[in-house]
Amino acid sequence: MEDKTVVRTESAPAPFQGAPYSQAIKAAGLVFVAGQVGLPPDHGELVGDGIAEQTEQAFDNLQAILEEAGSGLDRIVKTTVFLDDFDDFAAMNEVYARRIGDGPPARSTVEVAKLPSGAKVEIEAIALV
Repeated sequence: MEDKTVVRTESAPAPFQGAPYSQAIKAAGLVFVAGQVGLPPDHGELVGDGIAEQTEQAFDNLQAILEEAGSGLDRIVKTTVFLDDFDDFAAMNEVYARRIGDGPPARSTVEVAKLPSGAKVEIEAIALV
């Protein structure tokens, strides 16, 4: 069995307050990226109050982690999008469609009661390496 490899980059936020998870794990030709919110790499404040801004930053984080793993947004095969308000779906989806490009991956989108740091959106991904 192939070993798993922890993926870590300074170009995306580190796990929250030393929480026991990795930004991503590479295994079996795939990279599994932990959910990303609209926090910049320095773990400051959310980039803004709007869903579009936060979705852009979540994609910036995903892209940085995927590139560190030897992958990219164009290699994503599955995403899960978590929204704190499903009324934000259209605005999130506009950014998502632009950032993900042609041949979009399979996706699930769910509304949740609360996200880390008061975020409006969190996106996790599985991609080919």
